[in-house]
Amino acid sequence: MKTILALCSLILIAGGVLLFRYLRAPSLYGVFGGAPRAEVIDLIERPKEFLHRTVALEGVIKEQCTSMGCYFFFHSGKKALRVDISEIAMTAPRRNGRPARVEGQLVPFADGYQFWASAVEFK
Repeated sequence: MKTILALCSLILIAGGVLLFRYLRAPSLYGVFGGAPRAEVIDLIERPKEFLHRTVALEGVIKEQCTSMGCYFFFHSGKKALRVDISEIAMTAPRRNGRPARVEGQLVPFADGYQFWASAVEFK
């Protein structure tokens, strides 16, 4: 009887650990192509230099879309860059306040620019 209880306990603990690791694992959408890394502030301050060029960015997610998670912002000081991920992850997990890595292109949007992601990894 003790052996059965010990075995059941071991299975529950192992299952819990695996579930915890699965839920904590980074979420990856799209395919990264190895684009050169750029800084968020550079895209904000000099958008014409990066227009329609594929680059990779890293930052902390702020103000993520609350309904579906299809866009978020990377901030640099008081300035923000909108990152649209709707083409690759229309219903992305909410990761507000957590780091992310994206790859894509800067494109015109409304009166300014936004980053159109072709790949995103939530860390």
